[in-house]
Amino acid sequence: MGYLGLFVITFLSATILPFSSELLLIGMLKKNYSVFNCVLIATIGNSLGGVTNYFIGKIGNPLWLKKVGMKETKIIKQQSIIQKYGAWLALVSWIPIIGDPLMIAIGFYRVPFIPFIILLVVGKAARYLVIGWIFV
Repeated sequence: MGYLGLFVITFLSATILPFSSELLLIGMLKKNYSVFNCVLIATIGNSLGGVTNYFIGKIGNPLWLKKVGMKETKIIKQQSIIQKYGAWLALVSWIPIIGDPLMIAIGFYRVPFIPFIILLVVGKAARYLVIGWIFV
């Protein structure tokens, strides 16, 4: 699949689809693909997937939560957590299971985009750099 496959899988793994970008990256590194290229492509693909989640969340409206029966206290609690930590939460977007929904929530509760994208890329790059460093 090469670098294009790495891009596609890292993008999809950053959405709510269950893909593992780490396994493909490790496999490519074991086959002597360029560490720099792999880390760069994986970071770009995974970051774009995180941005996709952000915009999926941004389409939403917090008022919808009331309409589906969520209690106002829970909505306020969620919103206060997202607003308290804001874009800093993007640093942990790579954590399995919670990272993808968290990026949707960041968009849903309208965290400013520029700090979000900067911290998202930093977090994603750090993860892939560590993997690249360990498996080379």
